[in-house]
Amino acid sequence: MNKALKNSGQDRTKWITAVVADADGRIFDLDGYAAVGMAGSDLRMLSPEDTVNLPFGAELMYLPNRMPVLFNLARKKIETLRENPYEPGSPIYPVAAFNSPGYVISRVSAYQEQSNASHLPLFSYGAVGWHKNRFRSAVFQIDSEPRQDLRLMKRADIIAGVERMRKIMPENRLRRHLERCALEYGCPAGKNFFLRRYEAPLPTSRACNARCLGCISLQQDSGIACSQNRIDFTPDPEEIAQVALAHIERVRNSVVSFGQGCEGDPLLAAHVIQPAIEMIRAGTGRGTINMNTNGSMPDVLKRLFSSGLDSVRVSMNSVRPDCYAAYFRPVSYEFADVIRSIDAALEMGKFVSINYLNLPGFTDSPEEVSALTNFLETHRVSQIQWRNLNYDPLLYWKAMNQASQNGPPVGMHQAVEQVRRRFPEIMHGYFNPPREKWTSGPQHVKPFKK
Repeated sequence: MNKALKNSGQDRTKWITAVVADADGRIFDLDGYAAVGMAGSDLRMLSPEDTVNLPFGAELMYLPNRMPVLFNLARKKIETLRENPYEPGSPIYPVAAFNSPGYVISRVSAYQEQSNASHLPLFSYGAVGWHKNRFRSAVFQIDSEPRQDLRLMKRADIIAGVERMRKIMPENRLRRHLERCALEYGCPAGKNFFLRRYEAPLPTSRACNARCLGCISLQQDSGIACSQNRIDFTPDPEEIAQVALAHIERVRNSVVSFGQGCEGDPLLAAHVIQPAIEMIRAGTGRGTINMNTNGSMPDVLKRLFSSGLDSVRVSMNSVRPDCYAAYFRPVSYEFADVIRSIDAALEMGKFVSINYLNLPGFTDSPEEVSALTNFLETHRVSQIQWRNLNYDPLLYWKAMNQASQNGPPVGMHQAVEQVRRRFPEIMHGYFNPPREKWTSGPQHVKPFKK
């Protein structure tokens, strides 16, 4: 790793204290050490200026079979801590933050793997430290909408919503599936359906034509556990339309979306989605019908647009074909098909978002930033949703560096700002906006919140 550091002075205003965990998983701040964040091979001591108070809803976790990489203030150098300084001979572990929706990670928790380290679970691993009696996280806010704010999702209200929807649609299998999403998996989208707010999910597809490294609903021979089970049935068009209309009729500026974490790709279920969209539009002209997809089947997508689909969010980790293929591992399509889908949507006047899966050290490399801005010159999408990639950082960097060359990172906030300055009309956010909030013209990316 690159041992070069910035902000390495002893002034406490220049750095934040490292946090680590002991063998029992207890998290504590470590006097004499400053927190370090990494982006690929680049290491940097964290400062108050490039961190924020840990957002509400963020979770701290320790990383087993790994050793924390910290800055030793006495020796004035980065080092890997191999044992607990308070209990010599006992292990010590790095700590990371799984940050709340709407926040972009700018640095990953710095660590070194032990020889017996297994793959990390499917989370993002933001750098974290301690400063002025608060945890601080290396993130910046990209979307302030409280759509997935846990403080607004009281379990009693969700249960009341579940009971209400059981009475309205007692036999609907999709409603029953969403109950499990909301109550067992804690899915914010599922919760919002029963709370009658914002965006409702419409999971439909059992199959997918990609084998994403970080797929949260299907992992085969990867050594990684799935976050949730994939839907095991295909809802009827009537079931889909009933759920969608129940949401649209009760929610102002509502969104209903195909393509969720508990399913494959919705384009492979177009045979039920297309008639469902037609039923929804026969019942109401209100609401925004959206699809989250890999964009692999442009002709199918065009048919769905003609039937009443309003917007599309296309997932990608990179606009460089080799890097895209290294993560998505497409089975029956090519990156060119994804571009055709984006272009078809733009030609039909649809709202197009990119679900841009990002990780510091790759997404903010000069090569990736240049590729993205060049892509946007000829494919002027409506919005970029900056989503933290939930995958083992070291595995991902290895895969991306094997696929393409990547130089030292410019910084995630700087990468976003470069795109914003060059394309001020493109929206930046995290959530699918309703059509009432589609905008054109200069957008503003919020600076770090202190």
